[in-house]
Amino acid sequence: MKTALITGANKSIGFETARQLLQQRYYIYLGSRNLENGLEAVEKLKAESLTDLEAIQIDVSNDESVKAARAEIGKKTEVLDVLINNAGILGGMSQITSTDIAVFKQVFDTNLFGVVRVTQAFMDLLQKSVQPRIVNVTSGLGSLTLHNDPNWEYYNVKPAVYSPSKAALNMYTIVLAYELRDTAFKVNAVDPGFTATDFNQHSGSGTVKDAAARLVKYATINADGPTGKFLSDDNSPETGESPW
Repeated sequence: MKTALITGANKSIGFETARQLLQQRYYIYLGSRNLENGLEAVEKLKAESLTDLEAIQIDVSNDESVKAARAEIGKKTEVLDVLINNAGILGGMSQITSTDIAVFKQVFDTNLFGVVRVTQAFMDLLQKSVQPRIVNVTSGLGSLTLHNDPNWEYYNVKPAVYSPSKAALNMYTIVLAYELRDTAFKVNAVDPGFTATDFNQHSGSGTVKDAAARLVKYATINADGPTGKFLSDDNSPETGESPW
């Protein structure tokens, strides 16, 4: 049975991603910043007869929490097949000229540095997988090209900190995929789309089920699948790729 760690998986897209991977017979380490919330999420899935999972406390912005999560999972398995870096925060919609640097640090610490922390911590377990997969959950709001296109549907939506953090995450994904290019790894940045979740006060037009399906698609791709790509069905439905 293949194994997967999903950060921020106690609700919304992460939770549905766990459900869909469980349905494909993966064993899930359901990451949650708050362990109690994670345990509640596990019980909900077990009530659906999806039992191959357990909650893992992991705050991606905290070094010690990530190290503890790695140690805990390391006691249970020697191999991690899938890492989905899903945890993220918005940081508000204030103007970039007035946003305090502390907000930048907070958002980047989760959306970028958190991904780096977790990926580095679990790299040794991923390297033992026959087909290791890393999915970094990004956003169309991280596209430099789209943000410079006045005809883009979301041209006027420019979160001061969230967008820069996701653009940085996209660049990290490119460099990571390049470094791992001669291995079995597939590393991609995947945009789940503008999904109705707590993250955006349920203003999104997409469903959690469809969003999770996008993540699952690239978490389970075969050896001939893409790597080092910015993947989005919304922005380029013909190719499945988003402009950087």
